[in-house]
Amino acid sequence: MFEPLHQAANAALGPSLWLVVWSVIKILAVAVPLLVCVAYLTLWERKGIGWTQVRPGPNRVGPYGLLTPFADAFKLVFKEIVRPTAANKPLFFLGPVMAIMPALAAWVVIPFGPDVALANINAGLLLLLAITSLEVYGVIIAGWASNSKYAFLGALRASAQMVSYEIALGFAIVVVLMVTGSLNMTAIVMGQAKGSFATLGIGFLSWNWLPLLPICIVYFVSGLAETNRHPFDVVEGESEIVAGHMVEYSGMAFAMFFLAEYANMILISTLTVIFFFGGWLAPFDFLAFVPGWIWLAAKTFVVVTMFLWVRSTFPRYRYDQIMRLGWKVFIPVTLIWLVVIGL
Repeated sequence: MFEPLHQAANAALGPSLWLVVWSVIKILAVAVPLLVCVAYLTLWERKGIGWTQVRPGPNRVGPYGLLTPFADAFKLVFKEIVRPTAANKPLFFLGPVMAIMPALAAWVVIPFGPDVALANINAGLLLLLAITSLEVYGVIIAGWASNSKYAFLGALRASAQMVSYEIALGFAIVVVLMVTGSLNMTAIVMGQAKGSFATLGIGFLSWNWLPLLPICIVYFVSGLAETNRHPFDVVEGESEIVAGHMVEYSGMAFAMFFLAEYANMILISTLTVIFFFGGWLAPFDFLAFVPGWIWLAAKTFVVVTMFLWVRSTFPRYRYDQIMRLGWKVFIPVTLIWLVVIGL
């Protein structure tokens, strides 16, 4: 498809320079729509929560409030980043970067169709685990560098919670890996296109969610905890510790933490769809004419809306309850399933 373009660009720029330019083009093709989705996810959340509370939500900027995310972005971009006098300057500014970087870098191995990924590598799952485990460092650095008790308490809570639920997430992914027999993300999706139901044309009953239902639930709820979302958002429990690790941040530095949280929500939702809901596969054979990336986007939209539904429905957990759920319920459940699948 891109062969004529490659040949012309190779001749004009040389192989080395064209490789760099082509890589940047591919990265922008993923990153720009992702950032637009993140912006509109904030609006969708505020609208959705508004509807659950029988009010219209944001409706002032643009038609139906559709320009609200851009108004918020412009406001934050032009605000001053106030740094506390006693804060550690290099680490204070490194924190937001470390928070958002893994959320964007992890998309390098996400497949949008058969062999359509920035890097379709065989150890994609391993790379994904390695990149996503870096997220906690941004939170710890931000909390410590702010030189504030509230921020430090929030960072301690966040790091303990994220590390705890990462174990359950990791085990859930290992179960999917054992069922599929491959670390390649495309192979994980294609493995869900096989089975007796798939041959009958009802593909959604061949997806991993049915045989691995408890693991699917564990993965989704652990995803909520990993992204510090309701009902696990004690990290920024307003009633106790103000805004947690980002209490001292303002302007664009605060916006980066905000973007990281919503980018992680989209990432976890996309991974849930890839591991358990057939990725870009159509639920029925007669719907296979719809392009795969549309199915992936539609399923991700449904899962990410469930994040918002959980927020508007459930009260916040106490911190000890969160830890008990992670260590005494989720990790044993995933370990039992590991043994069941292994046998």
